[in-house]
Amino acid sequence: MPQLFEVHPDNPQQRLLKQAAQILHGGGIAAVPTDSSYALVCHLDDKNAAENLRRIRGVDDKHHLTLLCRDLSELASYARVDNRQYRLMKHATPGPFTFILEATKEVPRRVSHPSRRTIGLRVPDHKMLQQLLDIFGEPLLSTTLIAPGETEPLNDPDEIRERFAGRVQAVVDAGACPREPTTVVDLTTDEPVLFRLGRGDPALLGLPVA
Repeated sequence: MPQLFEVHPDNPQQRLLKQAAQILHGGGIAAVPTDSSYALVCHLDDKNAAENLRRIRGVDDKHHLTLLCRDLSELASYARVDNRQYRLMKHATPGPFTFILEATKEVPRRVSHPSRRTIGLRVPDHKMLQQLLDIFGEPLLSTTLIAPGETEPLNDPDEIRERFAGRVQAVVDAGACPREPTTVVDLTTDEPVLFRLGRGDPALLGLPVA
């Protein structure tokens, strides 16, 4: 069974977060709550962990994985961001938005889109996750925790532990977690394109909801 870390949502125990970070640094995969839903996360530079992440989720290399970043400054090290894109993202970060941007050389080719060389990036508005990112020291590669063949994210830590035993090494429980994925916006075109409507309000980016 995956190791369970039960932490306080507003004042998470640093000792437990450090243990979770050690598992990630060691090539493990963790299920963590975010401001939108549970996500699977792993080390960006660990090839095997990234492959396992896709395998657990049941997606191919054309599915955009997402980098969880501490802030826009860190995000800009992993994506090419112009002034227009930066201003748009500033309106909606931190928050439940994922932005599709052109990846920089800091992102391994195996985790970016094979033809477009793009990657998803976001800055979560979640105290525990922000502190885990601080302790980990770099962005985490992530994907929404939706089981293959299903449409809704999982959000029960006990169910996650049971269903993903042997495939996920850690589960962080920080209390109630939403059950709606992020709103995904493609910023690689002249005008932002709403790719997926989720928890984030597109109006923050001046986008209409069809």
